Amino acid sequence: MKLTVVGYWHGYPEKGEATSGYLLEENDFKLLIDCGSGVLSNLHSYCALTDLDGIILSHYHHDHLADIGAYQYARIINKGMDVDMKESTIYGHSDDEQAFAKLAYQNVVKSQAYQEQTSKNIGPFTFTFKKTDHPVPCYAMRIESKGKTIVYTADSSFFPELAEFANGADLLITECSGYKGDQIAEFGHMTSETAGQLAKQAKPIKLVLSHLPHKGNHEQLRQEVAKHYTGEVILASSGLTFSL
Repeated sequence: MKLTVVGYWHGYPEKGEATSGYLLEENDFKLLIDCGSGVLSNLHSYCALTDLDGIILSHYHHDHLADIGAYQYARIINKGMDVDMKESTIYGHSDDEQAFAKLAYQNVVKSQAYQEQTSKNIGPFTFTFKKTDHPVPCYAMRIESKGKTIVYTADSSFFPELAEFANGADLLITECSGYKGDQIAEFGHMTSETAGQLAKQAKPIKLVLSHLPHKGNHEQLRQEVAKHYTGEVILASSGLTFSL
């Protein structure tokens, strides 16, 4: 598995960058995890839009799906120009039926629902899901292939079952929306302190802090997490790549 950080900002993108988006690849299969603001433009640096096999969404807040409409338009424009494209599917939960109904678009992109209780095979990957603690339905993802595991928390405040879900991951991508002492749990987000507690319990081999705040020095986040978790702590950045 190869994972590339396309975007990592919380809420809105900084200049030339993007909110949540991660390109997951194995062999020729390419799947985008979340598609927030600015993701589609930045994705061009890593693969052609026509090479995507699909997109999987954790939830329907704008910083995780804002560019879905642009992707749908790209599909229909390329089809109209007779550009060769892979078939594409957008995967999402159906807890919000109205939002899910908007994922499929004309005859250029399909949609499929996932459920927490059922694993889902997407290309070479096996996904399982855990509903998170967030104001709207949102799902963390555990992704497995060839004995390797990536866990993506999506958006959530800390709860013990999330650590159980992430246990032993080779790569844990956790949201880290604030610094120690920031009062953000009520909004369904983690601080550096609670992200560190999550990693301490889950014991991943590598930890990536993402969904980062627009204030302060991000190195402080890493240092605050390291007070709880003794493994490798990495700050997300555009183009950061992991091969498992």
